[in-house]
Amino acid sequence: MSDSIRDRIAELVAEINRQNYNYHVLDQIELTDSEFDALFLELKTLEAEHPELILPNSPTQKVGGMILKEFNQITHEMPMLSLDNAFNEDDVMRFDERIREKLTSSELATLTYWAEPKLDGLAISILYENGRLVRAATRGDGIQGEDVTENVKTIQSIPLVLTGNFPARLEVRGEAFMRKSVFEKLNLARLKKNEKPFANPRNAAAGSIRQLDSKIAAERQLSFYAYGIGIIEENPQEFTAHSEALIGLQSLGLPVCPLNQSAKNVKDLIAYQEKILSNRDQLPYEIDGVVYKVDQYALQEKLGFVSRAPRFAIAHKFLAMEARTTLLDVDFQVGRTGSITPVARLEPVNVAGVMVSNATLHNEDEINRLQVMIGDEVMIRRAGDVIPQVIRVVLEHRDENVRPILFPKTCPVCDSAIERVEGEAVARCTGGFSCKAQRIERLKHFVSRKAMDIEGLGEKWLEIFVNENLVTDPADLYVLNKAQLLELPRMGEKSADNILASIEGSKQPKFSAFLYSLGIREIGEATARVLADQYASLEALQNETAENFQKIDDIGPVMANHLVEFFRNEASQQLLQRLTSFVEIQYPAPIANAGDLPLSGETWVATGSLAHFSRDGIKDRLIELGAKVASSVSKNTTVVLAGEKAGSKLSKAEELGITVMNEEEFLAKYPL
Repeated sequence: MSDSIRDRIAELVAEINRQNYNYHVLDQIELTDSEFDALFLELKTLEAEHPELILPNSPTQKVGGMILKEFNQITHEMPMLSLDNAFNEDDVMRFDERIREKLTSSELATLTYWAEPKLDGLAISILYENGRLVRAATRGDGIQGEDVTENVKTIQSIPLVLTGNFPARLEVRGEAFMRKSVFEKLNLARLKKNEKPFANPRNAAAGSIRQLDSKIAAERQLSFYAYGIGIIEENPQEFTAHSEALIGLQSLGLPVCPLNQSAKNVKDLIAYQEKILSNRDQLPYEIDGVVYKVDQYALQEKLGFVSRAPRFAIAHKFLAMEARTTLLDVDFQVGRTGSITPVARLEPVNVAGVMVSNATLHNEDEINRLQVMIGDEVMIRRAGDVIPQVIRVVLEHRDENVRPILFPKTCPVCDSAIERVEGEAVARCTGGFSCKAQRIERLKHFVSRKAMDIEGLGEKWLEIFVNENLVTDPADLYVLNKAQLLELPRMGEKSADNILASIEGSKQPKFSAFLYSLGIREIGEATARVLADQYASLEALQNETAENFQKIDDIGPVMANHLVEFFRNEASQQLLQRLTSFVEIQYPAPIANAGDLPLSGETWVATGSLAHFSRDGIKDRLIELGAKVASSVSKNTTVVLAGEKAGSKLSKAEELGITVMNEEEFLAKYPL
């Protein structure tokens, strides 16, 4: 085998990757399309003749082809949080004021912001180990996402192997999106095949990333911009600011949006938003706003997070797209907590690429505020994935045939009285579990993946269970038997067995999942996790006061009162008594005696390869011993546990005079 062929393949791979980097990252074009295609064809030909010489970073490896049966779930090592929103200049000013209130005068002297377009695509996380792409996942719910590694590998702008001086482990976060030109070509091709076109580039991008056939994902020609870093270990480059990190990512071969910009103050932020908005239609991709972040990492760390979002960042959303249509009728839907929501039935209208036929009217007060009537022409607004809403009536077009909207006095489903508590905008059905609509919605929530995770019990089966009077509350699910299920229409033995097995498999829920499954008003998944960490048992929660609940971060008086009302309610107590007779709640390991543990109060950093522990294993062991485990070395670090090939973290520890311990010393002192 000729070394010249090996050398030519390496030369072509390097040149094509360089051209891709210039095009996707630097926005520079050095070759014509035909010249680039000629290089690519030569490489493909040589690789076909000599497959043993294919390099792992060859651009030909981005064509896809692996077909998956389903997507596996990946738990993010660091949660992918969402951002709070600003909708006008006043919101941005308040964001800036909140930042400044929490910083000292010396910190304010160093404060700068970073502004970037908010791409309308799909957030993804990409993990590199020793410079190689090993895993990619969607954001999902922020805690868990879908494994989309094979599809992400097909995106031309994402390197399979990093260049330059890269960290040992690096999680890159960014947005996968579809350029407008690609979207238009894709929809034209689908129409020619009599296939349904995609509603907008965001849906097209999300659908492409979630293709089980990676070859199809490759054909969709997605793009990617990195906007941040998640986990990073043994980084040879020290990043003290978000802007520095983005420059570092570019040096590794990753694309970053060229419209990003530094801002000195809030006036600069607003000016940036105005500039981006004025050029929005000319951009080659869709955006739905801009994002502002405090640039300095030290200030970000001080500002911290709320339960769902960082305090140091905010999304300034653009005004939603609007359209005019006719209000044909109004239905009243009953939610899980009995809320009565008026839903406008509309003459279908296209709003930002999506056909809209329903919109929310929120509540009775909103109907009165809008003075809307059936038959009116109305303006509706759609914002991202949010349910469209009626925003105003076109009064100049009102005619004599309109008729008033009559808000019901009794539940449209169960005929129970509708009650509106003083101070609340929402009216509610008082029927509780006796109302079929509430019963079905509560059961849907109870069996959902983030709650009790009972697979196979979709809305249709739950409706049948309720209509056949088999289930009146969640506890009834645990007394279902096969004979009952087989009497139901379209229920076969295999389906019955699967449902019963899934119900059986839910009998050992985590405490947080159990709390979330109860559907307590205002208590979402994040708050349920906080409560599970704070309280040692269900009984402790049941006996708690509203005052003590409010001492917990992010739990205010409204949430506290809902918690107390739920746990003191007689029907809730009976439900909990029944549920706990069937399920065994898995409580978190007790931490009451953490102060007595040998490493209590200490902060440890582990680096390098360890013989007796995986990365997660050493973290778990240190936590068992009472230590706080950090990902980077600072003056607050107590000990650095250094294994083989320990890099920059070891060097920094030595510079700062921090105690360094090897694995043998650690095991001698803290044996397994």
